[in-house]
Amino acid sequence: MLRSKLRSLLLGAGTAAVMLGTALAPATASAAPAAPLPRAADNAPTAAPAEESAAAGFWSCTIPPGYTYTNTQNTLSCSTSGGFRTMYYVQPPADGLWACTTMPGYTYSNTQNTLSCSTSGGFRTMYYLRAPRTGLWACTVPPGFTYTSTQNTLSCSTSGGFRTMYYLRAF
Repeated sequence: MLRSKLRSLLLGAGTAAVMLGTALAPATASAAPAAPLPRAADNAPTAAPAEESAAAGFWSCTIPPGYTYTNTQNTLSCSTSGGFRTMYYVQPPADGLWACTTMPGYTYSNTQNTLSCSTSGGFRTMYYLRAPRTGLWACTVPPGFTYTSTQNTLSCSTSGGFRTMYYLRAF
């Protein structure tokens, strides 16, 4: 009887220690989810892959001008009043980067719902940034471009429905 109570006590203490360690461990900073497999509508990146640009990222309490962010975490480190605040993993925009915001000079060719971009605990849209160029299927038509074809797709959706994708041509 004493052995079974001791075993139960040790098992419960071990479980509590694991749960406490998991809750207190800092969130790991993954730069971004892996890029989707190439499809006919998703041309391969032409610049440095997102993995190379991930080295330029850092955790910050604010998003500096010209940067986007690829992950968030709640922390006391950024607080000015003692409560939890959002910290952002910021990176310069790059072709082939999954980012939580769109950026001037870039378009995007895919979206996904994720908790990585959340500042309040809910799902948010993440965008697969692309440097615009002729022959790219994109979700927006950036300045200096027109389009020569369209298709309906779920790839560009920010709310779950079909959206238009454009085949870009520079003018």
